[in-house]
Amino acid sequence: QVQLVESGGGSVQAGESLRLSCAASGRIFRIYVMAWYRQAPGKQRELVASISSDGSSNYSDSVKGRFTITRDNAENTLYLQMTSLRPDDTAVYYCSADIRVGIMPPYTGGEYWGRGTQVTVSS
Repeated sequence: QVQLVESGGGSVQAGESLRLSCAASGRIFRIYVMAWYRQAPGKQRELVASISSDGSSNYSDSVKGRFTITRDNAENTLYLQMTSLRPDDTAVYYCSADIRVGIMPPYTGGEYWGRGTQVTVSS
């Protein structure tokens, strides 16, 4: 099977930085789009940023200019560099990935999710 494991969350002061990582493991043939989502208490899960396999990225307006999404295709790892953090960035951050699974055709797979990592920003 496939697993996505996030790390790097924590508690910081406003204005500080954090770097999240998400490592994918398993019988991975190929990973297409990878993304970071977040869910704050009492709110719906929202897309933070996404990145395609060729490195094209998109950001939500709320994080544009402060967060940077990158990926290491050789290591099947996704990153989110977060700077100038604000209290309203407080949430559980999840990574997701569109993954094809298997060592030979026919490949299976779909969208996989990690369990999340908590980011808390205090003022």
